[in-house]
Amino acid sequence: MKISLCQLNFSLGDFKKNKEKIINNYNESIDNGADLVVFPEMSTVGYPPQDLLLDKNFVDKNIKTTIEISKFSTKPMIFGCIRRKGLKLYNSAAICYSGIVQKYIDKVLLPTYDVFDESRYFSSGEKPEVWEFSFNGKIIKIGIQICEDLWDDDYDCKVSQIQKDLGANLIINISASPYSRGKANDRINLINEKVKNTGIPFIYCNMVGAQDELIYDGESFAVNSLGSIIAYLKSFSEDKIIVDINSKKELKINPFSYEEKTYKALVLGLRDYFQKTNHTEAVIGLSGGIDSALVCCLAVEALGNNHVHGVSMPSKYSTSHSLQDAKQLADNLDIDYKVISIEDLVEKYDDTLVAFFKDLESDETEQNIQSRIRGNILMALSNKFNWIVLSTGNKTELALGYCTLYGDMSGGLSVISDLSKLDVYSVSKWINEKFPQRIPQNTIDKTPSAELAEDQFDPFNYDIVSPLVEELVVGLKNRDELVSDGFNPELIDEISALIRANEFKRRQSAPGLKISKKAFGIGRRIPIVSKYRG
Repeated sequence: MKISLCQLNFSLGDFKKNKEKIINNYNESIDNGADLVVFPEMSTVGYPPQDLLLDKNFVDKNIKTTIEISKFSTKPMIFGCIRRKGLKLYNSAAICYSGIVQKYIDKVLLPTYDVFDESRYFSSGEKPEVWEFSFNGKIIKIGIQICEDLWDDDYDCKVSQIQKDLGANLIINISASPYSRGKANDRINLINEKVKNTGIPFIYCNMVGAQDELIYDGESFAVNSLGSIIAYLKSFSEDKIIVDINSKKELKINPFSYEEKTYKALVLGLRDYFQKTNHTEAVIGLSGGIDSALVCCLAVEALGNNHVHGVSMPSKYSTSHSLQDAKQLADNLDIDYKVISIEDLVEKYDDTLVAFFKDLESDETEQNIQSRIRGNILMALSNKFNWIVLSTGNKTELALGYCTLYGDMSGGLSVISDLSKLDVYSVSKWINEKFPQRIPQNTIDKTPSAELAEDQFDPFNYDIVSPLVEELVVGLKNRDELVSDGFNPELIDEISALIRANEFKRRQSAPGLKISKKAFGIGRRIPIVSKYRG
């Protein structure tokens, strides 16, 4: 039996385009000899639709699209859609052939953790099912799963085992599984374990593309009954393959490095954010520092150098080498580059506020005014020319509040908000190895500074603080565990307090691309007001 895996990039709510994409890839697959064509979860809709599911017209359009797609089916096809039964909605797989929907199979396990909140919208399928059909005079039984149905270790309902007990000859899981570090290996290991326990070949078809903060890596694959990977689709790119599930030929996978995967993920997330919001132009404040340099490189890769605008906004505290580094970066990337001095504007702010700040020493208040002036200039350019401002704060800085609300936090998309400061350096060095002379070496080598005051440097040892932030935010480790890991107790308390105190800032930040298992944003719900100290 030849099965086509169609790993595609769907646009949320673009029913016409999604339908065309499904039909075109279905027809190509059938023309190339496929007996069954498989598409990801929520193919008609895009994922996650969130509160659009509360719009009756949205659901109706999905149902209409599902029926329209089914009319093109000759041989079987499976794709994700929304099913309505009475007042209930289901995250479902539509099985179509002979021009109609033959059967719906509903998602049984509904995730309610991290970025997922499916129980808010969907009802759970009653039980795992298999689909029976005749192929070459033989009855084939296929266990159909939808995403979370695979991840059943923490549930009472063991979907794969039940489908084996029902006589499944093959299991197919259609997914919209977001990327995070190590996720691809987790999927492989889990499916290998399922095949080992059941002896049933397994096909995994995942979505690719990006939706708001979420990035889908694809990396669909097929495993035969011996546990060998016999097909593996591309990372972060649309792909399609026809696989014979009875193949015995094992495929060797050459994994990307963490840096390359991060780069590809962020480029995809950035590109889709622009394309799916109908924008083409980005503007970035270039400080000469490592964060803005990395964001600029990612933007050029995603959008093209002729769609990226760099703006340097020096004050009296800006060093000559920072200006040189910003100009050199712009030259290396061949982007539009402008210099807008803020010295006069800072002086006017100081003159205006001097009467109110009388007898008070200058502090971070005056420093932050510089950042807010820069943010206002970038937003003015955005407003006038329809450019999207890309904010450049990293995860470590956002965690610690080392960022200025309405200043450097301004923007339409936060590209590297889920990268630690150490990750920023690591990915930047990889870029220079892959694409020589993109980021000026001085930008990488110099001590980081916001340059908002004389001889100012970042007040953190990132080699220590960045890993600590990751353990607190991603690892969710408590104080005792961190002390056991070797972190200084006083530093733990200090960093924990900063993370708590700056939750209000992060609530007002631009949406950020998620690449870790726990990012700031929709998957992290921490109260701003809380007396709990852990």
